Amino acid sequence: MLESFLTFINQQKLGLSEKSTLLTVSGGADSIVLAHLFYRAGFSASIAHCNFGLRDKESDGDELFVKQLAEQYGFPFFVTRFETKKIATQRGISTQMAARDLRYEWFEEVRISQNLDFIATAHHANDTFETVLLNLTRGTGLAGLHGISVINQSLIRPLLFASKEQILQYIVDNQLVFREDSSNSSNAYKRNLIRHEVVPVLKKMNPSLEKTFGVTSQRLKSADVLLNNFLKDWQVSVTENVQGDLHISIAAILNSPEPVYRLWFILEEFGFSYSQGQEIFRAAEGVSGKVFYSGLHQILKDRDFFIVSKRENSVGNDELIIDQPEGIFKTGMLIFEIRKFLKTNEFKIDKKADLAYLDAEKLVFPLTIRSWVKGDHFCPFGMKGKSKKISDLLIDLKLNLNQKQKVKIISNGNGDIMWVIGLRTCEKYKVTDMTREIIEVSVREEH
Repeated sequence: MLESFLTFINQQKLGLSEKSTLLTVSGGADSIVLAHLFYRAGFSASIAHCNFGLRDKESDGDELFVKQLAEQYGFPFFVTRFETKKIATQRGISTQMAARDLRYEWFEEVRISQNLDFIATAHHANDTFETVLLNLTRGTGLAGLHGISVINQSLIRPLLFASKEQILQYIVDNQLVFREDSSNSSNAYKRNLIRHEVVPVLKKMNPSLEKTFGVTSQRLKSADVLLNNFLKDWQVSVTENVQGDLHISIAAILNSPEPVYRLWFILEEFGFSYSQGQEIFRAAEGVSGKVFYSGLHQILKDRDFFIVSKRENSVGNDELIIDQPEGIFKTGMLIFEIRKFLKTNEFKIDKKADLAYLDAEKLVFPLTIRSWVKGDHFCPFGMKGKSKKISDLLIDLKLNLNQKQKVKIISNGNGDIMWVIGLRTCEKYKVTDMTREIIEVSVREEH
């Protein structure tokens, strides 16, 4: 098995002979074999162990066992303890999920602090097969069908070449001792149910199940890579970035084969599920104005486009009070810079949309930056003092719903709206021949 291990390392181009690795060792059979193979191969390694405190004395016994193993192999040893149930309650997740998150968070902390290259887990061929079956019960795409990856950034799984049977045989051949986790025999966990009840039935149908799945898994992975590359190239032709928003051509989606999947491919990175993608697609030929939400983004169904943008609460919806004529101010994702200077004969107005010039002597501090609300009105530049509702201005400018939601204003201390930011300044506060001092306001979005 050592030869197979080294062959697999070379095939995957992991270069472990020149790298340092943090081995995640629970004390169970799989991780004990992982540690033994690293020891025999002479690879540079450290051992990390998490005590989740879920099995009382049994957990403490695991910790002591792994510590003694690290000392035997001469590997540096790192250990931590968690109040797993308490943390799970605080995070509002299951104990099993909390334990998973906690260990990977801590492993990465140790890796970085010790300047190590990789974190290695003891996942094997049976694990990846069980993962696929588990994914099928939950619903999955191609990525969920080709199982666990050998390498994912700093995380590696060097035992994916081996079946559980091979691992157990290696333990017998090398007279290794390991700890048995009593929870592994319980069918209360879905993975254990699949392992104990489903896999044995499938292996009766195909005794070489792991090997067969390994070949199928590689084919599915290759298909997934090819499909993703094709769709990424296609996505460029049907989308456009407009002022930080992604515009997706509805016509291009509707005229493409498998349009729902294509649309979801674009939307997935913004946190939308496949079922949401189906719902959004059904809105393609409906009326404009419908909005869909993920955690951080929203999609507006406009006339000819689906428009993806950050949700308003992540763009910056806070009211900002400015009590001085110069400085840099931030609200949400927007940064405002204000400066005051004397007007000279050489002064010329820069007509960029993200700049406004106001007559400083007419300003009353504090100023307020906020989102516009229904009923807001002002005197747009060029209308000679005539008042106009901001809602009417936005209609005249043909802004879609998403763009309207992002509009902010700057109001004077007396309540006048001086600038509908990025769109129009107020006639009353324009710079004239009589102006002596100027306030310049610029705005940009933080990236």
